[in-house]
Amino acid sequence: MESAKIYPLNRNQFAGNPAVDSPATFPKPKLLDQVRQAIRMRHYSPRTEETYVHWIKRFIFFHNKRHPAEMAEPEIARFLSNLATDSHVSASTQNQALNAVLFLYRQVLRKDIGYVDGVVRASRPKRLPTVLTRQEVRSIFESLAGSEWIMAMLLYGAGLRLMECLQLRVKDIDFSSNEIRIRSGKGDKDRVTMLPGAIKEPLLAHLQGVKRKYPNAGKEWSWQWLFPASSHYTDRITGERRRHHVHETVLQKAVKKAVRKAGIAKPAHPHTFRHSFATHLLEDGYDIRTVQELLGHTDVTTTMVYTHVLNRGGRGVNSPADRL
Repeated sequence: MESAKIYPLNRNQFAGNPAVDSPATFPKPKLLDQVRQAIRMRHYSPRTEETYVHWIKRFIFFHNKRHPAEMAEPEIARFLSNLATDSHVSASTQNQALNAVLFLYRQVLRKDIGYVDGVVRASRPKRLPTVLTRQEVRSIFESLAGSEWIMAMLLYGAGLRLMECLQLRVKDIDFSSNEIRIRSGKGDKDRVTMLPGAIKEPLLAHLQGVKRKYPNAGKEWSWQWLFPASSHYTDRITGERRRHHVHETVLQKAVKKAVRKAGIAKPAHPHTFRHSFATHLLEDGYDIRTVQELLGHTDVTTTMVYTHVLNRGGRGVNSPADRL
C-alpha cells in the first residue's frame, strides 16, 4: 500500500478563507469563564465569584437561556421583580443579584446599562443588630485559641467584617503605627482602622509560624495571606496551583462552638463582634463620625443604628418608674 505523502503547509492556498485567517478560529472562553476571568483580574474573593456566577446563571435561565447581549434594562427589571414577588428574597439578596448582573454587562459584555426602572423592591425589615456585652465577649474569647482567637480579636478589636479579616495580607498590617489597612472593602473602598495593642504580640508570633510552615511564602512575603489555607487549590482557568486564605467557615464554626460553651443565648456569630465593636465605642464616648469612619460606612445613618442598642435603656432615656 502506498504511504501517505505529507506536504508542507502553504498559507497562500488558504488566503481569504475566514475559517483559517479569522480570529474566530480561536473561540472566546464561554461566557461564565469570561465572568470568572474578569472577577479574578479585580482580585475579588472566591466567595464573590461563586455568588456572581450563581446569579448570572439564574438571570440567563429565567429568560429561557437567551444570551444576555440580546437583553437590557427591561429584562433585568423583570428578573429582579420576580425575585421579590415570587422568590420572596430579602432586599440585600435582591441587591446582590443586581450587582452580579450589572457586573456582567459593564465589565464582561462592555454594555452600558442605565437606570433599571419599574423594579418591585424587596422589603427591607428594620431589625436591631445583636450586640454582646463586654463580659459575653470575654467568655467567648476564653473558648477560642490560636488563629481563631486572633481572627475574632480583629473582628471585635478593629471592627472588621469577616471577609475583610480573612483577606488581609502581611503588607496591610503596620505594627509601628498600630494601623490596619482594609483594601477593597465593601463598596470597593479602602479604609484604615486601628491595630489593637492586645493582639500585636500574638499576631507577630502567628506570622513567624506561617513563615516556618510555608517557607516559599518568603519570596513575596508582603503579599502573603495573614491566615493562609492549609492546602492548595487549582485555578480552573489557568491551571495554576495556588494557596488561598482560610475559608470563612473555619471561624464561623469556632465562634458557634465558643458561644455554645459560654452559655450565651443570643444568636451570635462572627459579624456580631463588629456590631459589639461599634456599640462599645459609642458607650465609651467616641463620636459617631469616628465610628462611622472606622466601620467604613458611607452614610452615617447606617452607623446610627448602634445608638439605639446602647446599654442605657430604651434610646438612652431613664424610665420615670426609676424616679419613684
